[in-house]
Amino acid sequence: MKSTFVLLLMLVLAPNLYSAAPSPTISPTNYAMCPVDMNYVLTVPWNSSSCLNFQPLPTQNQTHNTLCCQALLSLFGIALAENLKKNSLFQLPNITTSTSCLQDFQSKLTSLSLPNNIVSSCFDPLQFVITPNICAHIQYKQDWQSRLGPTPLLNTACKPDLSDLTNCAACVDEGLKVVQMLNSIDGNTSHSKGCFYFTIIYVAGIVNQLGPESRGAMSCIFELPINSQVGSRRKSHHALVYGLIAAFVAFLGITFSLLGFYFWYTRWVKRKNIENLPAYAEPMEQTSGPRLRPNTSIWFKFEDLEKATNNFSPQNIIGKGGFGIVYKGILSDGTMVAVKKIEESDFQGDAEFYSEVEIISNLKHRNLVPLRGCCVVDEEDENPDYRKRYLVHDYMPNGSLEDHLFPKSLTWSQRRSIILDVANALVYLHFGVKPAIYHRDIKATNILLDADMRAKVADFGLAKQSSESRSQVNTRVAGTRGYVAPEYALYGHLTEKCDVYSFGVVVLEIMCGRKALELSSSGIPTFLITDWVWSLMKSGNLEKALDSSIITDGNSARNILGRYLGVGILCSHVMVDSRPTILDALKMLEGDIEVPPIPDSPMTFGHQMFSNADSMEKNIENQDVKYI
Repeated sequence: MKSTFVLLLMLVLAPNLYSAAPSPTISPTNYAMCPVDMNYVLTVPWNSSSCLNFQPLPTQNQTHNTLCCQALLSLFGIALAENLKKNSLFQLPNITTSTSCLQDFQSKLTSLSLPNNIVSSCFDPLQFVITPNICAHIQYKQDWQSRLGPTPLLNTACKPDLSDLTNCAACVDEGLKVVQMLNSIDGNTSHSKGCFYFTIIYVAGIVNQLGPESRGAMSCIFELPINSQVGSRRKSHHALVYGLIAAFVAFLGITFSLLGFYFWYTRWVKRKNIENLPAYAEPMEQTSGPRLRPNTSIWFKFEDLEKATNNFSPQNIIGKGGFGIVYKGILSDGTMVAVKKIEESDFQGDAEFYSEVEIISNLKHRNLVPLRGCCVVDEEDENPDYRKRYLVHDYMPNGSLEDHLFPKSLTWSQRRSIILDVANALVYLHFGVKPAIYHRDIKATNILLDADMRAKVADFGLAKQSSESRSQVNTRVAGTRGYVAPEYALYGHLTEKCDVYSFGVVVLEIMCGRKALELSSSGIPTFLITDWVWSLMKSGNLEKALDSSIITDGNSARNILGRYLGVGILCSHVMVDSRPTILDALKMLEGDIEVPPIPDSPMTFGHQMFSNADSMEKNIENQDVKYI
């Protein structure tokens, strides 16, 4: 999942489980013995920069969603995992113990020069007190084992060092499967977040052989922001300083050259400034001064990308879209990649671009196209505020879903696999990371196929964190006509159900073999797949919607086709509340839960989106982005 089922699992706990309960004051007067030694807080190399100038926001929920509170929840989660490992209890036994641990936690943070109100602002002691009403009535380790029975795949996948990305990805995948099992056992969808949370605690505290305080558990399971190279950087810096001093003294003694001192001093000051950059920042060599850049796996040089793409030859173009052109490239080691040249100068500034790249590079899931790295090049002859940007991804040899779907070359087995792959990718984006990620442009051209015809969701140029979408009015609606949810296209109302709508449209395309939207020569919509399928369902002729090439004579096969078609209709329902979450949609597709009766829909609402094509064009900024 690769970038963890993680922080979500930890982070969902705080604001939700006991949001209505009063928050007791954390003070020394009600302090008691905490069962966990909190001294680890002083030794974990976590990045505390988000908490240095902490200020509570107007509402409790807003405060809980700050980066600081999220980082602290991950940090405190280590203590809860240690408590499970030591006492077999998933949370703390009572309010007094919880208050005690939080008081001790605050004292350690205070010694790190962090504000003394930070814990009481971020947490309610009640949220860490054990109760049977969190997940499948689990309170103790024995409860977990009796509910689930043996979990050999989880134990095997999550046992080794999780600092290895491959191990982390395998662990997260198995963890999500266990979460689905717990949700099924519990039966109450309101407890699903608690089951995510318990899975985090169990994997870190019981399964992983290195324990919750290991670097792998902290980075993969809790997704704690770690200053991975701070210590080594400082050591190397001091070693460099001492070496330069010694060299300078010797040089001075021999040549008495003041010029040597000048160069030494300039070099020392430059390195001192670089060391004082935030832990997540690194200098960019192609500029005159240090500038922040995201921690992607690789920072490519422009010359290497030129060579890989044969100087960005038109013959290497494999896709064009609203944000740029995509080139096929071959790196010096023979690896085939897709290089996207982002051309819109006014799309975003450097800070926003780097932040977005940082988010994307941390997303790790088998059904997402991986980001290998990026490159920024100054354009001296153009607007100085405009820098050419490049994103480098794995190359997908079988192109996009659209390349295979409308020629109708896909078998039913392949179509089914693609639908499940896309659903799993969205489950990860919505539930596997925190804050959740909304893709905003799920469509056939953004679903790419690898050598084995497995689907990977691409193009995160429009992706948006859920916390960001809640904090501002979405005046810039993004997406593609035919796939955009009505409430988002008309009112800019962005939620996870917008991705569910787009997913539903893609499912209908796959099941019916028809494009989401067909236009006349003048650009006026003549066919909308959601309305077409809806009318067939209302007239009792739904089977006519299915692509004839996948219809078989077996009753069981027809039932499966009907189920997938029903999920597509339900997900693309025009009313937000009638759509399932993507997690429930996946359960319906896999047959774990039944597809419910589809509620009635106001037919005119769907047509309203397309009644004014010009207005729609102004709202929808990205019309055809094929590949990020």
